Amino acid sequence: MTTKILVMDDEVDTLNMLAMTLRFAGYEVATATTGQKALAVCDEFKPDLIFLDVMMPDVSGIDVLKTLKQRKPDLPPVVFLSASIRSDDIEAGLAAGAHTYLVKPVLRQKLIETVKSALASKSG
Repeated sequence: MTTKILVMDDEVDTLNMLAMTLRFAGYEVATATTGQKALAVCDEFKPDLIFLDVMMPDVSGIDVLKTLKQRKPDLPPVVFLSASIRSDDIEAGLAAGAHTYLVKPVLRQKLIETVKSALASKSG
């Protein structure tokens, strides 16, 4: 069974690059360009891992995570991948329950290592 990953980012080029990288590594990927779409896709796609951007045009990634936690007690690991290096955003993301917080741009190797680490934390 293929591992499913949901990636939310409002920058389409970034979203496409992340999706391509993850697909090339053997993962099934769904994408969302808004927080609302991420919430809807999450319900249908049932991802094993979720990547969220903090700064979104409609609902912030942190608010998406909080909403998901209310809906799903067995939420899969969530990783923030954001251009924001503000300590407030990083702390808020981790406090909301994220597995980790990565700052864009992220190297392919670091992205894949983070996926494996997050998935291992889920099973462990």
